[in-house]
Amino acid sequence: MPFTDPAVAAVFAEYQERHQRERERMATLPPGAFGELRDEFLLPVGAAVGDFLHSLAVARAPRRILELGTSYGYSTLFLADAARACGARLVTVDVDPDKQTYARIMLERAGLAEHVELRCGDALEIIAADAGEWDLVLLDIWKNLYLPCFEAVYPKLAEEGIIVSDNMIQPESAREAVRAYRRAVREKPDLQTTLLPLGSGIELSIRWTAGNPKL
Repeated sequence: MPFTDPAVAAVFAEYQERHQRERERMATLPPGAFGELRDEFLLPVGAAVGDFLHSLAVARAPRRILELGTSYGYSTLFLADAARACGARLVTVDVDPDKQTYARIMLERAGLAEHVELRCGDALEIIAADAGEWDLVLLDIWKNLYLPCFEAVYPKLAEEGIIVSDNMIQPESAREAVRAYRRAVREKPDLQTTLLPLGSGIELSIRWTAGNPKL
């Protein structure tokens, strides 16, 4: 866990406790019930991916970070703490105002709210309305939106900018959308990309133009 601030560590511990309770609840659900209840669950990227995101952000020192899929703010906490450490600004996007309200409360308790801008609404419209560049993007939204969100954010990805996409291996129900997304990424001549077996699988894609060194 990368958190040295006790307030951030306490909020993270609360997320972990909630996730454990929800895992126990999931185990008791009858077959087919999860789909109707999924919005009630945290469904986090997990500590390993969170640690990776935090380290990546601190190491790369981006100016602007975009998170597509705030949900209840688990991964937002990692990105916000990293943003504070490196002087970045995090913009996090979700269509669900109740989830973002929960995330905002947690960020305030962690002392990180001033480093984060929460934007609620349609992700594609929010991406289109922002004229700036993005140095680091986390894509963790509804899987049918991965491809359109990628195509929307790609032209605004800064040189040496990075897109991290979650759920590239699991769940199996997302495989078709994931394959379409990964094909689109590989078709961009200035993107180098690799699949990392962290959490549910993440795709790490970086923008390089001719003459730049490799990772």
